[in-house]
Amino acid sequence: MPCILAILAVAFPRVVIVLLWLFTTFFQGVYHGIIIPILGFLFLPLTLIVYTYTTKTYGHLGTPQLIAIAIALIIDLGLVSGSSFSRRSSVRGNV
Repeated sequence: MPCILAILAVAFPRVVIVLLWLFTTFFQGVYHGIIIPILGFLFLPLTLIVYTYTTKTYGHLGTPQLIAIAIALIIDLGLVSGSSFSRRSSVRGNV
């Protein structure tokens, strides 16, 4: 079951965030307000999941945890920049 959730988190991170928010206490105790989770949901959903998991599991951020967060950040930024690149190249092809 955890492997399926991990695959879904990478493929559909916003869906996983909504499911975790509705059916678990995954996000409780990590964030003191609602602004950071909302911004994470909108802009860096996989990074939000990884940061929450590492904070709840380990309590502190050591080198391995920071590496995991950096990988999630790279994946999030790659997905964002990849979609904008494909939009720009498809617009140029139609002109």
